[in-house]
Amino acid sequence: MSTHANLTEDDSDAPTTEDVTASDLRGEDLEISYPGMDDPVVETERVVVPAGEVTALVGPNGSGKSTLLKTLANQLEPDAGSVLVNGRDVCERDSKQLAREIGLLSQENEAPSTLSVEDLVYHGRYPHRGFFEGTTPEDEEAVERAIEQAGVDHLRDEPLDELSGGQKQMAWIAMVLAQETDVLLLDEPTTFLDLRHQLQVLELVRELNENRDVTVAVVLHDLSQAARFADNLVAMKDGELYDWGPPRKVVTEALLEDVFGVAASVDAEAPSGPHIQPHHPIEK
Repeated sequence: MSTHANLTEDDSDAPTTEDVTASDLRGEDLEISYPGMDDPVVETERVVVPAGEVTALVGPNGSGKSTLLKTLANQLEPDAGSVLVNGRDVCERDSKQLAREIGLLSQENEAPSTLSVEDLVYHGRYPHRGFFEGTTPEDEEAVERAIEQAGVDHLRDEPLDELSGGQKQMAWIAMVLAQETDVLLLDEPTTFLDLRHQLQVLELVRELNENRDVTVAVVLHDLSQAARFADNLVAMKDGELYDWGPPRKVVTEALLEDVFGVAASVDAEAPSGPHIQPHHPIEK
């Protein structure tokens, strides 16, 4: 597989090992596949989610975004390479310890259909409690804060099986917020949401980052939204990193053509971030 940019050759945009902070997350020399596959789904020599910033993973379907995110969260073990948080391999922590550092909202979420929204959000507190311990005032405060932030207070007593797809998504977002981690990984959190709620989620992500210094990596399909809300973009193509950096650097007409197969005009100097005007698909 070929790439537009080899991220190991130019480290000017990425922190060095000496710059690692408590919330810095990175993958090194990763090869990732699923059982029964002969070839890796994702290969990258280096991927960095800088501390205290919002990084969006973008690319077409099947480019490896979700696979990479699962690996960064230690939900999928790489065939080779390592993932580091706090400068240490994630494999050195037990699951509960890691869940106090990294929160993950995946695309596939399962819970008993009769569980209420409030009970679901309380599940986000499990890393902070012993097996036989009840809830504490700190747990209650975190749950109330998460319910308010996600805007689901009016749904707190509703069972999950009576919610719409968008309402369920907001309930799951509240649960991962209640986990109160320093690193937050979100896999397409705006799925099932209308435009209003999409913006609500993205503004919440920005607020958590700015007010609590949460490090965020988020998979987004909408390149325009990613360019507006993220500090950095990781553009993926065919399981490799095509380019990495600030949106005004990454979002180019070449990117739209090479990665997304779309002819488009890009105004990189638009006040709210790169403005994309798509024209037509490119025949392959």
